[in-house]
Order: sequence, then structure tokens, then C-alpha cells
Amino acid sequence: MTNRSFPARRGLPALIPAILLAAACSQDEPLAVGFVGGLSGPNASVSLEGLNATRLAIDHANREGGIRGRRLELVVEDDGQDPTRALEAAQRLAAAGVVAVIGPFTSTITATVAPELQSRDILVISPTATALGLHGRDDNLVRINRTTRDNARDYAATLARRGLRRIAVAYDTRNDAFTLSWATEFEAALRERGGVLAANVPYASGPGADFRSVVDTLVAARPDGLLFVSGATDTARLAKEARIVSPRLPVAASEWAATEDLAEIGGEAIEGLLIVQAYDRDDRSPRYREFRDAYASRFRRPPGYSSVAAWDAVTVLVEGLRRAAPGETAKRAVLGHGPYPGLQQEIAFDANGDTTRRVFFTQVREGRYEPLRP
Repeated sequence: MTNRSFPARRGLPALIPAILLAAACSQDEPLAVGFVGGLSGPNASVSLEGLNATRLAIDHANREGGIRGRRLELVVEDDGQDPTRALEAAQRLAAAGVVAVIGPFTSTITATVAPELQSRDILVISPTATALGLHGRDDNLVRINRTTRDNARDYAATLARRGLRRIAVAYDTRNDAFTLSWATEFEAALRERGGVLAANVPYASGPGADFRSVVDTLVAARPDGLLFVSGATDTARLAKEARIVSPRLPVAASEWAATEDLAEIGGEAIEGLLIVQAYDRDDRSPRYREFRDAYASRFRRPPGYSSVAAWDAVTVLVEGLRRAAPGETAKRAVLGHGPYPGLQQEIAFDANGDTTRRVFFTQVREGRYEPLRP
């Protein structure tokens, strides 16, 4: 179901420029910003946390005067974590006349949606997509996150330092643009450090997924550690099966699972789980604390990594448009007027709209993400 903060403007052409800041539109007319994410389905928490922060950031921008006096209005679409639904959502956003789209939140859906929106000259700013295939391309996609290669290499190095060199991996094929890229880069990095991929087991997330069979196959390879390249819900279910089959086997999960829901739904099964965070949860800077407190006050829960990335995505868009020259497109504005003040780090893009991001390894202890000690 489409969740719109304002109605689509009828009569707008299907093909529109990303933005023309010249006086083609009335200063009283709101500026539409699109949002697309997997708000339903088994691993929806990443997009839901991102939507919360997007709404918070849009409201913050409007209190500061919007874009040269024009208010921002959010148009929300659920891609259902399904490529067909995602394309339909992208087409509705284009018809609504959006200046840019925040999202999607998975690499597979981003790879589906970005070409469709590029054909309509609409900028896409993905807070969390990391697949290497999205990197280094001159298109209308701007990414706030690092790449699967960066993360997979850091995981391989961290596991090797902990003496884990024979790793069995399970990955969700429903987000294969991310998971296949991640697993491939991880295997290469593991081998560079003298390790080996003991097993590489694909599965398709959904009601029919047989998580016990996946874990049985992983454990049969006699690894010294398990790694799940899955969303939070699936990671929790895989971890629970792993605790039954092999209770002492160390477990890790890719950054995709690092939502606020993971500890709650995983319970004791994810105790000790190694996982990276794309932000510093213990940051005490005034800027981050103000955001964290506002988020918690409004949504009654702490922000997650996709919340921080979504806030940064909106910041990039808003600041880029505020600095834009008359007639400049959203893409040119965003790429040409940085760097931008992210919540925890400066955001600077190369000519292709790629950036870097610091990460922080954590381990789940008593339901909390605790910084990993050397």
C-alpha cells in the first residue's frame, strides 16, 4: 500500500528533470521528496528505521526554512523487498514529481530501481546499499555507505585475528546483489589471510525457508565459525538453529542484520555474535546526541544504523539543493557542493557519487551491542 504524505500532483509529465531551481515553480508549492524501502516483509526493520529518520530529517529541514522557502513534502512507497513492486513504486514516485528519492535500502532493489529513475532524470540517494556492482558508475545513484568489498575485508581480518580461519557462510539470495558480492569478497579476503571458506550455502528468505537444513549443511563442513549474510530476522532464526546444532560454535553476521530489532528477536541465541555497525553507538558529540534524543523521543526507540545513514542522506540532499545554482539538477547540486556535515563524519563524494564510511565492530552482550575489544 502506498503511504503518501501528500497527493501526487496530477498533470505532471512522466519524464521530469531532477530539479530546476529556477522560478518554474511557485515558491509556495511544496518540493516533493520520495522515499522507497522494504517496509513490509521478513527483514523490514532496516527500511522502517530509515523511514523514521527520513521523516525526522525532513521536519528538521522544514523548520529551518526548507529549500529557499519551499517546504519539503515526503512521498512514501513500500517496495515490499520485491523487484516488481519496486519498479511500480519508482514509477509512482516519478509521477508524483519527486525531486529525488531517499532509498532503497537493499542493494538488489537499488539495482532495480536506479535505472528506472535515471531514465526519468531523478536522483537516487541510497543510505545503505553497498554492492560492489553499484560502485564506480557515472549514473544518478549516490550512495551514503561504503562497499561490500570494504566490509567483507574488514570481517575477514577481524575473524582471522580471533583465530577463526575456517568459516562457513549462509547468504540470502533474495538480496543477491548484496549477498553474493559480500560472500565473494569475503572469500577472497579470507584466503589472502590463510583462511578458507568451509561452506557457502545459499537460501531464499521467506516463509518456506528451512533454516535447520541451512545450519546442518554449514556445520557439516566442520568450520570454526559461522557467518550469516542475512537480514536481522533471518540472522536471528539461523542463530537459534545454530545454538541447537552446535552451541559453542562462534557466530557472526554481516552489517545488514545490525538493526535495533536483532537483539530483541535473537535473544540468547545471538549472545556473543560478532557484527559491524556503520556508526558509533557510543558517540557523545552534541550533534549526534541531539539526533539520538529527538529520534528516541518521537519513535520510542533508539536509532539504528540505517537511521543514521538516512538522516545523512537527507542532509546531503537538502544542503546540496540549498547551495545549488539556478537551473542546476539535483545530481549536479549534490555532487558539486559538498562536503556535507554528517551526524558522525564528513560526507564527501567522488565524481561517481561514491563515498567512504567508518565502521565499528561490536559483539552482542546481554542484549546490547558492545564495542569489540582488541
